[in-house]
Amino acid sequence: EELYRNYGILADAKPEDLSQHKYAYQVILDGVKGGPKEKRLAAQFIPKFFSSFPELADAAINAQLDLCEDEDVSIRRQAIKELPRFAAGENIVRVADILTQLLQTDDSAEFGQVNTALVSIFKMDAKATLRGLFSQILQGEDIVRERAIKFLSIKLKTLPEDTMTKEVEDYVFTETKKVLEDVTGEEFVLLMRILMALKGLQTVNGRQQLVELVVEQAFLEQALNPADPDTVDRLLQCTRQALPLFSKNVHSSRFVSYFCDHVLPNLSTLTSPVAELDIQQEVLKLLAEMSPFCGDMEKVEANLLMLFEKLLEFMPLPPEAEGENGENTMSEEPKLQFSYVECLLFSFHQLGKKLPDFLIDKINAERLKDFKIRLQYFARGLQVYIRQLRVALQGKTGDALKTDENKIKVVALKITNNINVLIKDLFHNPPSYKSTVTLSWRPVQKAEAGAQKRPSGEEMGTGSTMKKLLSPPLPRRNARQIYNPPSGKYSATIGNFTNEQRGGFRGGRGRGFGGRGGRSRGRIY
Repeated sequence: EELYRNYGILADAKPEDLSQHKYAYQVILDGVKGGPKEKRLAAQFIPKFFSSFPELADAAINAQLDLCEDEDVSIRRQAIKELPRFAAGENIVRVADILTQLLQTDDSAEFGQVNTALVSIFKMDAKATLRGLFSQILQGEDIVRERAIKFLSIKLKTLPEDTMTKEVEDYVFTETKKVLEDVTGEEFVLLMRILMALKGLQTVNGRQQLVELVVEQAFLEQALNPADPDTVDRLLQCTRQALPLFSKNVHSSRFVSYFCDHVLPNLSTLTSPVAELDIQQEVLKLLAEMSPFCGDMEKVEANLLMLFEKLLEFMPLPPEAEGENGENTMSEEPKLQFSYVECLLFSFHQLGKKLPDFLIDKINAERLKDFKIRLQYFARGLQVYIRQLRVALQGKTGDALKTDENKIKVVALKITNNINVLIKDLFHNPPSYKSTVTLSWRPVQKAEAGAQKRPSGEEMGTGSTMKKLLSPPLPRRNARQIYNPPSGKYSATIGNFTNEQRGGFRGGRGRGFGGRGGRSRGRIY
């Protein structure tokens, strides 16, 4: 009753006379020390008259914070709901800081209320709100930091243009660069998502700035340690973030050169950060995706030579049917790793445009002959395999194409068709680099609208359930049947590539990815 009585005094007073009733407001502030009913009333009354008593501002905010930490969740929710009413002038930063700390709640309704309150003060003063958020991201507890970054990654892109002005976006960019000096892998992905959504960074210059940020994180100036899963994971994660930024004006040259210099030579010894991830295929896919966006390269010949050497590894020579004395010398027939070869051929084809005479002038006649024999052997097998796949898929539409077996055949057909087109280009005299193909895991382009629609990555299932796309053994060189098409399982990992993170990061504190150092605990309002 005393609270209601003092509330009545303040409610009935004229605005210019409110400051004369300081005692009545103090009674309301003291209500936070009462029972549940008094606390609920105080949570509503304190913010209502807050602006009339600037000399009690700190006491009022602290009283409301006590209610935000009450054991009764309904009192906490009421107090949080009213917090934006304290956000005026210099108090906005403090209120934003407080609300950011309150993101650590495990109560879903309370968490939603904190989010709503933060969005509401964003619309009052976006830059001041960001100051409070970034203060906690840089100095707060780990759980608060994590949730504050997630909040920004989700909410910033939903704010209207009159809220996200150029000044505000510039502030986000500046502060995010500070945060990137010490991040985990998951944080890096979210922070890049925040930056990529900024309208001011949608220009060529903006995308180039983002690429420079990723280059810093990727440590491209250092040699790769293939045995360290954290180092490999860092490179994969950075490359995935850079991929959507590349274009004819924003070049991938540094990443492609790094892959050719440091990754391909160590391809077979790379340590996967995730057990079920085919690390070699992942690396080759990333390289293939980047290769069309190379600008001028200092070492284009050396890079092509490395791709050439890798192609030789994955494109076997035809097995001999008989030895010198007529005996059968066949051991296990070679297997064709179509997924790998598609990536390597595509990358070689893209870089070959920059040095079209490479196979003629830079490879000696004996090696070129060996390469063409391998290409021929591969192409013979492909022709029969492609025919078999087309027969298997002929007339199938709708639900019939949605079975696991047919989904895999559709992607296998896409891969083999791509390889076939690229091999034909290389058999031209001189070799041609004019054909255009869409990588098997990429969405079908409009130009291919008349072709069979390719299943999405989601439809193809997870990449951890099946082995790499392999054909059964190829025939002897002199055998009548040129190729025995496969009849077993093929890889569901093909066509299932995404740019998202596939594993966590470990390691010590330092610039870039790694486990960050310990942070203070407890209330730091």
